[in-house]
Amino acid sequence: MNMRFFSPLIAFTVLMFAAITQAQAIPPIQQAQLENGVHVLLMEAHNVPMVSMKLTLPAGSRFDAAGKGGTASLLADMMGDHTAKHGHTAWNDLLDADAIKLGAGTGRDDFSLSLTVLKDVLKLGLDAFSESLLLPGWNKKRFAILKQDAIATAQKSREEPGVRAAQAAAGLLFASHPYGHRPGGKMETLAHVSLADLKALYGAQIKPAGAVLAISGDITMAELLPMLNARLSGWKGKAARGLMDISPAKAIAGKQRDVALPTTQMLVQLLRLGPARNDADFFPVFVLNHMLGGGGFGSRLMEEVREQRGLVYGVYSYFQPLAVSGPFVITLQTRADQAKEAEIVVRDVLAAMASGKIGKKQMIASKENLIGGFAQRMDSNRERVGLISMIGLYNLPLDYLSHWTTRVQAVTLAQVKAQAAKYLKPEQWSRVRVGPPSAL
Repeated sequence: MNMRFFSPLIAFTVLMFAAITQAQAIPPIQQAQLENGVHVLLMEAHNVPMVSMKLTLPAGSRFDAAGKGGTASLLADMMGDHTAKHGHTAWNDLLDADAIKLGAGTGRDDFSLSLTVLKDVLKLGLDAFSESLLLPGWNKKRFAILKQDAIATAQKSREEPGVRAAQAAAGLLFASHPYGHRPGGKMETLAHVSLADLKALYGAQIKPAGAVLAISGDITMAELLPMLNARLSGWKGKAARGLMDISPAKAIAGKQRDVALPTTQMLVQLLRLGPARNDADFFPVFVLNHMLGGGGFGSRLMEEVREQRGLVYGVYSYFQPLAVSGPFVITLQTRADQAKEAEIVVRDVLAAMASGKIGKKQMIASKENLIGGFAQRMDSNRERVGLISMIGLYNLPLDYLSHWTTRVQAVTLAQVKAQAAKYLKPEQWSRVRVGPPSAL
């Protein structure tokens, strides 16, 4: 019997069995709602006596006031730095005493406050968490120091091609849209941010109604809710603007922007708008991107541009799904004298895939790779709460993780080709280059 004839069927069966086993192994996400409107999502994990949680709110960089990019980022720095009850040094000593890991961060859509702690000191961790959230310090001296640190970091980052490319790409792709600046801001915008701006953002957006609290660890809902209610019941209100209070950016095509840096290398980014987080075709685009440039050495771009022609040090693609269409980006880095040829090859790959030149064998390999790597996305409590908070923030189904591998496996070649025709036409992509003036 020729077993090679049956290998696709065998591979499919093995993948489906793995998907079913994995779905069964993922604990369900439990949900509850506090009286003040906080949406609580819990995934129990009792193998390690630790608990991680992440509070996510619609208060990311898109909520920064015009010309004051970096406001949300500075607010996160302040809330992680000190409180009204504890100054900077005392706050750090308090956290260190019980190994409480607490921090805040921002994305384009979201502001988050995170906690990781041993189960034995969970109550102390929740005390610190609620203090950081409800009693910000607003210390003027600490604000001045944190603002200066942010400006210094932004100044230093001007020497980094990747940062300069990201800034140029955001401005080119989104212009005056709320997504039109990086969360950390720039020197020019950070200089205009005041303590009053942080207070205004906090007062408008850091509210419980619409907030998502994701938890994973050695805890049950019955244990958790009384502790949360005891600490958060006095927190009231609804954010001035919701997550979906935003219009999509206007699509652009064929635009170019160059940034001169004194270097012999060239960083090239091709970019366009991609899918939103709730896009019905998310999984076909996800598989398509893995085939294009998101799958490392197995991707089409890496094979054609680096392996066969040696034109780049590296090349990859990704898309960032947000409340509305986010960026879809291809990045390559090479010698300045090879950049033009490398870009031509990238655009040829786009054209070929957009025209339907996509093989079933590569698609199956990409799906196998994605499914095989899924467990790594669930390795720790902190990784799980990141995924759970994303589910809650974007109102995805609670079984999203349980059926993730099944949804990847269900993607068909016809679906992938349809998304390639939609997203990969080379004339729809704009370009940013960062490199030596002589090559630009």
